[in-house]
This record gives sequence, C-alpha cells and structure tokens, in this order.
Amino acid sequence: MDDVRNAMRLASKHRSTGDHKMNEHSSRSHLVLTVNAETKNKVSGQQTNGKLSLIDLAGSERVSKTDATGERLKEAQNINRSLSALGDVISALQERKKHIPFRNSKLTYLLQNSLAGESKVAMFVNISPVQSNAQESTCSLNFASRCQKVALGQARKNIDSNEIVKYRKVIDDLQAQIASIQRVNGFKASTPKKTKKRKQNKPIT
Repeated sequence: MDDVRNAMRLASKHRSTGDHKMNEHSSRSHLVLTVNAETKNKVSGQQTNGKLSLIDLAGSERVSKTDATGERLKEAQNINRSLSALGDVISALQERKKHIPFRNSKLTYLLQNSLAGESKVAMFVNISPVQSNAQESTCSLNFASRCQKVALGQARKNIDSNEIVKYRKVIDDLQAQIASIQRVNGFKASTPKKTKKRKQNKPIT
C-alpha cells in the first residue's frame, strides 16, 4: 500500500487543474492510472501478466462558454484534440478497419493495449442535468452510443510458459552483467575509423 500511496502523491503533484468561467477546479489534463500485475504458478512455472488501466478523461470544452484565453485556451485545444483522436479510434474499431490510428495522440497510444481486442473495457459517461449544457450532454451520449457498438472480441489471458520465463531471466541477467561491466570500465562508444580513399589510376589513352 505504501507504493500505491507514493504513486498517488506523485501523480497528484503532476495533475493539472485550473479555473475558468464554468468550473473553478477544472481538470486541464487526462488522468491515467496503470497497474501491472504478474502471477506465477509454482507448479508449472507459467507466468500470467495483466494490466488494469483506470482513465479519467477531461471533458471537452466550448471556448464560447468557458471564455478560456492564453494557457487555458491551449489546454482546452489539447484536450479536445486528444478526445477527437479517441473518437477516430472508436470509429475505426466500430468499422473494423485494418489500420487503427492509435498513434495520433498520447492518450490513444496509452490506451492501445486496452482497446486492441484482448481486453475488457467498461466506460462511464457523466452528463450535466443543466438545461444550458444540453448540447454537450447530447454529444456525450452520442459518443457513448458509438462506443457501445464496438465489439473488441473475447478477452484472452497473457500466459508465458516456463521456458519463456527461463529465457527472459537469462536475458535480464545478461543485461545486468553488461551494465555492470560498462559501469566498471566506463563505456565509450567506438567510432568507426575513416577509410582512406584510394587514388584511381587514370586510363591509358
């Protein structure tokens, strides 16, 4: 639990919040918490890897309502751009396209493993009950409807056999030995020596 608390404190320091016309404590970035878990079967030696990603998406903003300027305007543009990239990924998944644009933003790149088809995904959409935000609420519900139509397929376990685990340990040990030797001797990248150009004999005329 101490590791979890330390990670949460570190994330809290990096979390960006700010105020604008509609929200005094508005999130100025998305929040992604990733937990990697590994289990090992002591009898068979099989190792199972799992990843849990908890994502709190910052809401899209209309500049006409927030009156954001300067740094707040840049943050709003980045938030809307990443949400648009996520929408493109959802559309590509829904249409079962061969190319899914995960690399179009940092957000979708981080979510690639969660949306690649071997995972289970649960999404919660928050909407505002205020009449003046009806347009934003409608957009959020339409996005949720698109996400609901995406079929990712059946989730599968990531299992490494005993032999793979053994080879991975050998690789880790070799990498540790190489790093230790480099620290002791001082690693200097060797540069290839320049080869002298040979003089070409002039043809006899």
